[in-house]
Amino acid sequence: MKGKITSYNDLEVYQRLCELHLEVNKLTFTFPKFELYELGSQMRRSSNSIPANIAEGWNNKHINIYLEGINRALGEMRETEHHIKIAFRKGYVGQSEYSDLVSRYDECGRMLKSLEKSLNTWKSNCDT
Repeated sequence: MKGKITSYNDLEVYQRLCELHLEVNKLTFTFPKFELYELGSQMRRSSNSIPANIAEGWNNKHINIYLEGINRALGEMRETEHHIKIAFRKGYVGQSEYSDLVSRYDECGRMLKSLEKSLNTWKSNCDT
């Protein structure tokens, strides 16, 4: 049985997204020098923003604000996936690494959508 969630740090999706950010961050420093502050910087910022939005919305007294944080995280995830795709198409990322990253981000996206659904259900039950 999983332990009680007392912090955003306890969320498996948050932990996975932090790991993904660290991997993306490391990957971007292998890009050509001229891409470090172009595509690389965009990838670093968007991949970090995903878990940051989860943390920012956590435990807010207004559930809609937390739901908005999840929505922003999903948007940043789509942006990060786009950047990974462009890096792949430019030849900065190999096929297996590309497929692995996209697959793991897709899984985190499903986890975030499940969290969103649970929060909406909880919110509906509180409103009645």
